[in-house]
Amino acid sequence: MITFSVALIVLLLGYFAYGLIVEKVFRPDDTRKAPCYSRADGVDYIPLPGWKVYLIQFLNIAGTGPIFGAIMGILFGPAAYLWIVLGSIFAGAVHDYLCGMVSMRMGGATLPEIAGRELGHTALLLSRVFTIVLLVLVSAVFVITPASLLSSFTPGWGMLGTPQAWCLFIFVYYILATLLPINQLIGRIYPIFGGALLIMAVGVGFCLYTQPGWMPELTDGLTGFHPQGLPVFPMLCVTIACGAISGFHATQSPLMARCMERESLGRPIFYGAMITEGVVALVWAAAAIKYAGSYEALFKLGNPAMVVNAVCTHWLGTLGAVLAILGVVAAPISSGDTALRSARLTAAEIMGFDQQKLWRRLAVSIPLFVLCAIVMNMDFNVLWRYFAWCNQSLACLTLWSVTVWLVRQGRCYWIAFLPAVFMTLVVSSYILVAPEGFSLPQTPSLLAGLVVTLGLTACFVRWKHGFEAHRLR
Repeated sequence: MITFSVALIVLLLGYFAYGLIVEKVFRPDDTRKAPCYSRADGVDYIPLPGWKVYLIQFLNIAGTGPIFGAIMGILFGPAAYLWIVLGSIFAGAVHDYLCGMVSMRMGGATLPEIAGRELGHTALLLSRVFTIVLLVLVSAVFVITPASLLSSFTPGWGMLGTPQAWCLFIFVYYILATLLPINQLIGRIYPIFGGALLIMAVGVGFCLYTQPGWMPELTDGLTGFHPQGLPVFPMLCVTIACGAISGFHATQSPLMARCMERESLGRPIFYGAMITEGVVALVWAAAAIKYAGSYEALFKLGNPAMVVNAVCTHWLGTLGAVLAILGVVAAPISSGDTALRSARLTAAEIMGFDQQKLWRRLAVSIPLFVLCAIVMNMDFNVLWRYFAWCNQSLACLTLWSVTVWLVRQGRCYWIAFLPAVFMTLVVSSYILVAPEGFSLPQTPSLLAGLVVTLGLTACFVRWKHGFEAHRLR
């Protein structure tokens, strides 16, 4: 309990301490006209109140990631606490804030546009591919997950209670959320679901201090706890993504950059939403292991959704059961629909297609809907594993992009450079050691990942020296 409590305090302090440092490095300027006013279109560029943008951003980036990922991540032991806290403060929140604020400075540009401007044409093409693939994978994953859960809650509904029927219902909702102006559907229901997710986390967090049970401490050590013997690094850093750092967030922050009324709201909205997500992940990591009683018992419980349902029902009663349903059903749906919306905006940006008229939005969206429907037929476990690696690879690309932006602006680039180097090592070594990758032994995988990381770092240092020398001429 001591480790969890200290981790929670440090995470909250990180917003006020390191978040302020990051904000000062960026230097928000409220005299600049926000894109929601300069590019107002009544569809995507619409000014919204700061509190509403925060809740929408939180729900957009959360989904089931900080819950399911944390439940699976705590199987690695107390190292999960460290990764959630340090990852959220020094990597994830920095990633989300800088991506959102740079997008705002560029008129609400999407991630591929940012990467292209800062890293060149190759990065533009690569980020476009990664972004579209990731967003389609997210949409497909977050149709299947809630549909399966809803079907388990409606066994007596006949054909209407089947996973296929729920998939259809959810997919129709996705189409509406993708096409309608952001304030008509997303802007109205997201704050409600976001609030419910926060209430659930607060309730479960309170129960951590009142319910009996065992919780891991840092004094237990940092390795050797996973029931399958999986190594902590780099597996943990991909297992817990949304609760620490996630490339998916870089596709969502530009959505809110188009709705923010002024730049000074960036820290509470972007940095703050990520810290909030870290708190949710920390709470669920601790709750899962305390409820189960041991790593082996938690591993045998299997499906994280069932763990959420059991914890909420047993610890919070009837209210908990309702919140559990909202958490494990509404959260993934809210991420899936904005994923398709982001995919539409990215595709429209690639084609230079204005999105004010409905027929133009349909022309861009229909191929994405078809692609998502096809991907939904893939094996879910394979789908999830590739989504996880694509997700962190995109985070890596985002960090390198904002690092270059900071150098060009003459700012302290280290705040983005250090997490960029770390995440490069994570994704390059993970694909070599992971079962869905090359399944190589850990040591050679880490060495190969280190070589890749040093190579990219050397390229950056060389570019930086050349850029600074040119600027001094």
